[in-house]
This record gives sequence, structure tokens and C-alpha cells, in this order.
Amino acid sequence: MLTIEKELFDLKKELLNMFLMVESQWEKGTTALLEFDQDIAEEITISENRINAQELKIDRDCENIIALYSPVAIDLRFVLSAFKINHALERVADIAQGIAEYVAESENKYPENLINELRLPEMLTQFNSMMDDVVEAFENEDTKSARKIFKKDKLLNHINADASNVIINNIDKYEKDMLLYLLSTVRKIERAGDSIKNIGEEIIFHIDAKSIKHKDKS
Repeated sequence: MLTIEKELFDLKKELLNMFLMVESQWEKGTTALLEFDQDIAEEITISENRINAQELKIDRDCENIIALYSPVAIDLRFVLSAFKINHALERVADIAQGIAEYVAESENKYPENLINELRLPEMLTQFNSMMDDVVEAFENEDTKSARKIFKKDKLLNHINADASNVIINNIDKYEKDMLLYLLSTVRKIERAGDSIKNIGEEIIFHIDAKSIKHKDKS
């Protein structure tokens, strides 16, 4: 007979799998964008179907746990957090797919000097580091890893704020469609960073609530 403890354990395992799937999408997306690999870009689009299916499964699991066990206190907090994190991860995956579609639809390789001027390699490295931190934070219930995300997100915001001027300075040098794609890519990465920061906040909230419960018992 299943218990709520087993159901919550399985839910965490499924959510961790979702984290890893999304992380893989972004690792592939980084390669697709920086190396202009249109085959990998197409692969990301195909993989999105698996992520959508995983999102739906986790949603159903959350709903079933609430319906069957009527969880309270810290257990309910975890199920609600899992629900929010699941949807945030799906949004992050959608953003990776959107960037991949830009690459797949582009006729010409993005100029390396423009990519560097927009600081896209630095931005993607920082974002992927944030993904590592949030996976570590969730898997090991580590608030220290979660808090690293907030400082790292500031760099994404800074690069995003500078991007418009870079595009304006290059408006007469490159095709306007390419410039718009790249500006939109910077914007998308910044939004994905905000979603990861929100997930980090949700993880901290859950861990802190769990710690308070344990202190109350002692």
C-alpha cells in the first residue's frame, strides 16, 4: 500500500528528472547557438514533447496526492512548491526551444564578433551555472546553492540592459532580422534566469519551513 511518504519521494524524483531534462535542453541550446548547429537546434524542438509530457505527469501526481492524502503543513507546502517549480521549469524549457527555433530558421551563421559583443557566451555560461546551482539546491535541499543564483542573475540583467545599445551600434552592419533574433535571444535568456531565480526562492522557502518544523519538534 502506498503511503504519502512514498508518494512525496516519487514526486521529488520525477521533479528532479524534469530539472535534468531542462538542464540538458539548455546545454544543447548553448551549443546550437554558439556553434550555429542547426541539427542540435532541431533536436531541442523534438525533445520539447518529452518535457511537456513530463510536466503533465507531475501535475497529475500533485493533484492525486492532494486528492488521496489531503496533505497538511510541510507536506502540502512541498506539493504546492513542486507544482510551481514544475511550471517554471516548463517555461524555461519553452525559452530554450524558442532560441533553438531562431537558430534553425536562420539562413546565415551569426557573426562571432557580434555574438561576443552582446556577451552571449558569458551570458549562457552564467545561466548554465545557475541551472547547476538550482539542481544542486533541489536535489540536496541546499539553501547555500540556491542563494548563489541571486547574485549570478544580476549579471544576466546587466548584459540584457546593455544589449539594445549593442544592437543600435550595429544596425547598419548586419541584417535587421538577425539583429532582432539576437536581441530577442538575450531577452529570452534574461527571462529564463528570472524563472530560475524564482525556483531558487521557492526551494529556500520550502527548506526553511522544513527546518522550522524540525526545530519545533525538538
